[in-house]
Amino acid sequence: MVRAFAGVQECLTGFVPLPVAAVPLRVDLGRYRLNEAGEPVEDGRERCSVLVPLAHTEGGLSLSVWRGAMATWDLGGVRTHVLADGMTRASYFEFADTAEAIRFARWIAAHGDDMAAWLRDPANPLAGAETPGGLRLLSRHAILRAVRTHVLGRACHVLYRFTTGDACGPNLMTRNAHALNNHYVLARFPAETGVSVGRVVLEANMGGDKKPSYQYFHEGHGKTVIAEAHLDNRQLRRFLKCSAEDVAALEQIGLHGSHASGMQSAAFTPASAIAAIFAATGQDLGMVGTSSMAHSTAERVGSDGVHLSIRLSGLEVGTVGGGTGLPHAQAWLTLMGCSGPGTVYRFAQIIAAATFCLEVSAAASMAAQGSENFYQAHLQRGGLRNGHGAGAGGDGDEAGGAVAALAGPEADPRGHPGAEGERPGG
Repeated sequence: MVRAFAGVQECLTGFVPLPVAAVPLRVDLGRYRLNEAGEPVEDGRERCSVLVPLAHTEGGLSLSVWRGAMATWDLGGVRTHVLADGMTRASYFEFADTAEAIRFARWIAAHGDDMAAWLRDPANPLAGAETPGGLRLLSRHAILRAVRTHVLGRACHVLYRFTTGDACGPNLMTRNAHALNNHYVLARFPAETGVSVGRVVLEANMGGDKKPSYQYFHEGHGKTVIAEAHLDNRQLRRFLKCSAEDVAALEQIGLHGSHASGMQSAAFTPASAIAAIFAATGQDLGMVGTSSMAHSTAERVGSDGVHLSIRLSGLEVGTVGGGTGLPHAQAWLTLMGCSGPGTVYRFAQIIAAATFCLEVSAAASMAAQGSENFYQAHLQRGGLRNGHGAGAGGDGDEAGGAVAALAGPEADPRGHPGAEGERPGG
């Protein structure tokens, strides 16, 4: 165990156990592959039941995800779609004046296809080359899909966009961007144009990873995924204790609040679910911020229904590399069917579905008159963390009340995934 942890942490001192809940979730997800242009193509769909690991200490979070999952279960679960894939490394090149920066930008635009071919060329002198420590200088998994430029003053930012297979990919694309800068651009542009390049920076903060930004909120960074479901008033009242009218009203209220505060996203609480899954599956926790950029919608459909969705535009995840190789991460990824080649899009969709379930449940608790369910969940489940609930010296009344407030009298928090079409605990 110590050796496994030492492989992912330079100054290993210890490790921290976290409580994990495995929440049953039903998902209608797509099977995806990339076409030659690097775009996700759906090859079919499957409906499956999975247990989603949530590693956290946030009172009420697991029950809230579970409640959202139960609200969608009988209707076929949460339907998910992968829209795009791509990670960006944005380098910086400085020149004597703006005219030279513009000339450079046009040169880059004319050489984008050749850059991609150069990275894949077996005759490339860097192909197969390694450091003394045995690390490859080029990654064959980071495939250059597009190159864009942004001229600012006398500098040009070059945005390299890669797909990185099942890996999240920042390390892979960094290798290839470094090779492009030093062995392609600097080796050719000055010789072909007579223009000297000044300062070069590998990443000049336009790349998007580990920080929310407006650019990648709408363009996407990592996996862009949408999760959706249609709920009628019967499901809303049975599981979520609110109505379609309540949910639609809250969306309008929340949009005004987010605009007034300058909020990056238009959603309720996506980060909680994403961070909990990241912690359980060995993801880079620094990427929770970008991955949590979200846009939720709630639209009335017919007289008693509502269509709900959430778009995650910057989901930075992987099923290989980094902490995913740790024993606990591998166990949880395997349980979800997300270990092995070609599983990253499945994983991204499961995360989006779980985030959707939390969004639906938490928003519904706020939408009811006076937000009483939201208040009770924080009052009673939060008490468990402070030593006042069941198992912490209390008599269990707080826990039982919270179960009733969060899930309702017809739900059983001990439910497990049933057979196809069978609701856990139902």
